[in-house]
Amino acid sequence: MTTQIVILAAGMGSRLGRSLPKPLTELSDGRTIMQQQFDNIHAAFGNDAHVSIVVGYKLEHIIDAFPHASFVYNEQYDQTNTSKSLLRALRASDRGGVLWMNGDVVFDPTALKRGAELVARDQSFVTVNTAKVSDEEVKYTVDAEGFIKELSKTVKNGLGEAVGINYVSKADKPKLVRQLNRVGDQDYFERGIELGIEQDGLRFEPVDISDLYAVEIDFAEDLERANFYV
Repeated sequence: MTTQIVILAAGMGSRLGRSLPKPLTELSDGRTIMQQQFDNIHAAFGNDAHVSIVVGYKLEHIIDAFPHASFVYNEQYDQTNTSKSLLRALRASDRGGVLWMNGDVVFDPTALKRGAELVARDQSFVTVNTAKVSDEEVKYTVDAEGFIKELSKTVKNGLGEAVGINYVSKADKPKLVRQLNRVGDQDYFERGIELGIEQDGLRFEPVDISDLYAVEIDFAEDLERANFYV
């Protein structure tokens, strides 16, 4: 069965100070951030993957760079956050679960291979890093059974940080869509997951990739750190 994968790449990424969309930022090995993601996707899923990219800001550059992908347009890219980009992508997806990632994360290929095991059994998950817990990052806690309980930047006593690579199962997807539709335009998609857990009993498993690298590129120093790994 084809694995549905979404890359969220609609935002302006102004903090990095580049003229092109942030996912097209070049790494030290000559690839762009998004090309590194595509390479990781193919390493984990081979040709058994259908990739959709949510575009907005300067979308033509991403479309030109990845013409074989599918595209979902967030026309309100300058007014909404990742919750609404993911909402559009899930609505446009076929039946079945969806793996998605932020378009500005440079990460170890093994992360998707580890996640592929849960995709195969259609288990919703959130990848996490327990090695650090920064105040400005999305943090999480778990319930008594080890599933995600809280997921936001305001979590107290978080066990780690969410990395930005996630999967929603076929059964959970309609409930997540409903919650993403309800959240505010400026909410991150994690708010939809958190409400789905709280109100609909969704069970997202934390997948620990603390032993692997995963760097969200917001600033020049993040890019420098990512280049150390690639």
